[in-house]
Amino acid sequence: MREAFVDRDILTGDDEAGMAALAAEVRALTEAVVRTGVASAEAASVAAEVAALTARLKATRRVHPPYGTVGESGMERQIANPVTGHLNPIAPPVDFKVSEEGIVRAEFTLPTVYEGPPTFVHGGVSAMIMDQVLGMAAAATGTAGMTATLETRYRRPTPLGVPLTVEAKASRVEGRKIYADGTICGPDGRVTVEASAMFIAPQTRPGA
Repeated sequence: MREAFVDRDILTGDDEAGMAALAAEVRALTEAVVRTGVASAEAASVAAEVAALTARLKATRRVHPPYGTVGESGMERQIANPVTGHLNPIAPPVDFKVSEEGIVRAEFTLPTVYEGPPTFVHGGVSAMIMDQVLGMAAAATGTAGMTATLETRYRRPTPLGVPLTVEAKASRVEGRKIYADGTICGPDGRVTVEASAMFIAPQTRPGA
């Protein structure tokens, strides 16, 4: 994973802030598209404007999505990550914090773009968030790895538009295997989703 990191452009300061602001506006646009009630002619007009903006952004392209500078926790900052990346418009608004005890936690509210059953979060979105928080908990042990198994249990529907809490912690490390457990809870404190995962750290190449 380190080799992939050094091949990426690293954004800092105004460059990262500018791209984050762009992503935030696209995120707002996505929500507006899902909930708009404009007539088809107006939708077509807006689509043409969006196409022109897309062409401007595609005029200069990176080979790979950029990274940010390494954070205080020592973890690599994948700022275009589809779960935590503030440069990625599809990323849900989840801001994870890692405690000194290795607990990864976030409080967040999901808008309607993540709807599955009416008024509830899509199960795949919940699984995506759990995979991320469990992976960060594994990395907090100092032994980051790739997801090998992810078992997700849906205890009750997860509501949209209300404060949710996600939390995870690694339970043990066995050689290259790291195990972690976590939950998503609703505003009443009841668990809506619980998950367990095993991550496997990449093998170290001789001489690396």
